Amino acid sequence: MSYAVDLFLKARKELFETREWYEEKQPGLGKRFEDEVFRKIYLIQNNPLHYPSKNGFREIRIDVFPYLLVYKVVKSSNMIFIVTTFHMSRHPKRKY
Repeated sequence: MSYAVDLFLKARKELFETREWYEEKQPGLGKRFEDEVFRKIYLIQNNPLHYPSKNGFREIRIDVFPYLLVYKVVKSSNMIFIVTTFHMSRHPKRKY
């Protein structure tokens, strides 16, 4: 079964801002972050129920970077909604 992926505006904004922040710190690092995020999105798309569920949301850690992708699966419409690109040092209650 194929799932479509949609990034909420908040997640898109966080992704863009984080990519820019890393790029300012070291050229090419922002692109590497973005590539890792999209690699994880591909994994989610191919096996969305594989990752742990908490409060109706699922999470996958971004390798090398201290971020999680928080997402929701809507089976009835074959959709995956990426809710946030969450920095793991932030308070966990702010994920949702």
